[in-house]
Amino acid sequence: MKKYIYAFTLLCALCACSSSDDDTPKDMTQPVITGTGITANPTDCQTYHRGETIAFNYVFQDDTELGKYNIEIHNNFDHHTHSTSAADCEMEAKKTPVNPWVYNKDFDIPAGLRLYTSRIDIPIPAGIDTGDYHFMIRLTDHAGWQQLKSVSIKIVE
Repeated sequence: MKKYIYAFTLLCALCACSSSDDDTPKDMTQPVITGTGITANPTDCQTYHRGETIAFNYVFQDDTELGKYNIEIHNNFDHHTHSTSAADCEMEAKKTPVNPWVYNKDFDIPAGLRLYTSRIDIPIPAGIDTGDYHFMIRLTDHAGWQQLKSVSIKIVE
């Protein structure tokens, strides 16, 4: 009887290890953030006024399936870098933040898409510190690969 229980357990274990998923090619590439075919916004060194709106517009691509994206905006009053842009924008003197703008929001991309154009209006608060800011875009595909794009912008009166 023990032989049959052992054989049945072994058979169940082998069936559970089916190879049907093993034949599916794995997604091994990062998604792409691009401005191809559109007027991308924002781009490096653009200036915005407090109380205005940033009209975000970028194209996202992946070879298999897109997942979600995140937009983060934070001050660059200390002149740090994220090394994703080659642009050298004129920067104000370093300063200590008093009321800096911090924006951080996740956005879902509809399931099954390999190409998606994102257009979002982001209002700039009226009472924030003016100065140099980073506009960060993090794009994640369905498999978990991520692409990062950092854009330097300036907020003025």
